[in-house]
Amino acid sequence: MECRKEKNLEKCSCTYDYCERKGLCCECVAYHREHGELPGCFFPAEVERTYDRSIEAFIRCHQKSKK
Repeated sequence: MECRKEKNLEKCSCTYDYCERKGLCCECVAYHREHGELPGCFFPAEVERTYDRSIEAFIRCHQKSKK
């Protein structure tokens, strides 16, 4: 399947500008999965900016949003 990098970049919320996987969603997901993390687009903006991509950070921020 052909990558739609330019289209993906329109919605990419990752603020790490130097990432070589930016806009390459399948590579981004695979990279973070290998590291026990989630991609930045899974997080609210204020949490994404911390660059804490841990599963624990994901759970914390989404538990807070339910309260």
